[in-house]
Amino acid sequence: MTNPTILITGANRGIGLELTRQFAESGWKILACCRSPENAEHLNRIATDSPAVEVYPLDVTDYDQLAGLSLQLKGKKIDILLSNAGIYGPRTSVFGQVDVKAWRQVLEINTIAPLMLAQTFVEQVAASEQKVIAVISSRVGSIEDNSSGGGYIYRSSKTAVNQVVKSLSIDLVERGISTLSLHPGWVKTDMGGSEAEIFPAESVAGLKQILTGAGLSENGMFFDYDGSVIP
Repeated sequence: MTNPTILITGANRGIGLELTRQFAESGWKILACCRSPENAEHLNRIATDSPAVEVYPLDVTDYDQLAGLSLQLKGKKIDILLSNAGIYGPRTSVFGQVDVKAWRQVLEINTIAPLMLAQTFVEQVAASEQKVIAVISSRVGSIEDNSSGGGYIYRSSKTAVNQVVKSLSIDLVERGISTLSLHPGWVKTDMGGSEAEIFPAESVAGLKQILTGAGLSENGMFFDYDGSVIP
């Protein structure tokens, strides 16, 4: 591809920051979005070192701001639209202790916002060469894989966004767009915690390989970062 472009939400830390770093190192143009660029020290450092990285303010649940960003980027072709921003919510979302207000917030960020992102930028994706929309989901969103119960808030948000991805894969395939869900693994980030199994660099190396190789044959699928398929 010539001058491929990826838009990443939640690019200021964790997996999003490492995605920005690795794609920049590979010569991609990155539209890196986060809520408060003025506080994104590490992201701004990457952008200073790499002119291919452009940083934009974006709260993924502010749909007026989302529409404004799309207008600002009008004319830019987006090869990969990556919905990475997400939250876990309360860790005590077990039966009998579910915080309904927190649940609504997690669903807004993890489930509704990725669909709104896709709707807002679909024309820029359709105009690109690779035509990929991807969502950072989680293995805990797999209904078949749930053997431990609990985790009602986070689990349900990721199960729901997987259904969003599946519907997008059907609705957009005629435009040549491939839509997929990705499980990044249990990663040592602010969300994953220090006891997680892998570092961001390992997770992102796998995710990047999947993303850059994705096409219509991967449409509608749910991948682990190691390339295996999750039910």
